[in-house]
Amino acid sequence: MAAPQTQIVTIDGPAGAGKSTVAKQVAAALSLAYLDTGAMYRALTLKAIRQDVNLEDEDALVVLAGQTTIDLENHASSVKVLLDEEDVSEAIRTIEVTNKTFYVARAPRVRAIMVEWQRAIGEKKGVVVEGRDVGTVVFPQATNKFYLDADLTERSRRRIEELRAKGNDVDADKLTAELEERDNKDKTRSVGPLKKADDAVVIDSTHLSIDEVVQEMLKAIKKDG
Repeated sequence: MAAPQTQIVTIDGPAGAGKSTVAKQVAAALSLAYLDTGAMYRALTLKAIRQDVNLEDEDALVVLAGQTTIDLENHASSVKVLLDEEDVSEAIRTIEVTNKTFYVARAPRVRAIMVEWQRAIGEKKGVVVEGRDVGTVVFPQATNKFYLDADLTERSRRRIEELRAKGNDVDADKLTAELEERDNKDKTRSVGPLKKADDAVVIDSTHLSIDEVVQEMLKAIKKDG
């Protein structure tokens, strides 16, 4: 894959490390678009659930993807996720969708379709993109790469706080176990597993604020620039 003509910043890492929040702020600071790859997988998962598609049937998921349009609109303080022109920004964040997105993300041919969509966006405009394999698979020639991590206890605390703030009743022990299981699935899947790119800058956000993480990234980007 040729080096990108646009500025592309990738942020990989496990769930709850702060990727989305950090990516949005870095994108704003650099006047780039924010690309949430996870939202694209979540949107397709939501459609599969609604249409009662067998999530373990890759052929059916590929057909579904071919009948689907997913758009991400950047706004001042948020990103609107459009599934076939419907705003599903909140609907894709439910626990059910979160726990079932793995099935869609592990399907090789579905991932290939998603990667094409993501690269097409990156070719048109500069982006800050976050996910599991954006620095290793989607944009291996990215301008800057980061791997954002945090320990499981802290990531679980953040996710519980986030869900409760939205009015959800959360079983803390169950959520922590689900997060640990998701980590394992992300890291061991055969296609696009979660791992650090060899040339990525690693940042552990366990004891850092969002602002501190953002500043570390901007400093590294400025240094390379």
